Amino acid sequence: MDTILGAAAGLGVAVVGVPVVAGAIGFSAGGIVAGSLAAKMMSAAAIANGGGVAAGVWWPHCSQLVLQGSHLQLRLR
Repeated sequence: MDTILGAAAGLGVAVVGVPVVAGAIGFSAGGIVAGSLAAKMMSAAAIANGGGVAAGVWWPHCSQLVLQGSHLQLRLR
């Protein structure tokens, strides 16, 4: 029973915590926030890739996580 409760608590922290952390470093539902750590990471990746952004990168998924997290938090209220 403790294992199930621990797993449920961990899932809850991940569902709420991951969007919060992604938002804190500069990912938003509208994209990457200018001047943020996320913008700096994207810029460095674009420079390393010869000036363009590679296909299949992971940061659009972070913006999607923020959007999904905000919808989840609204439902929980």
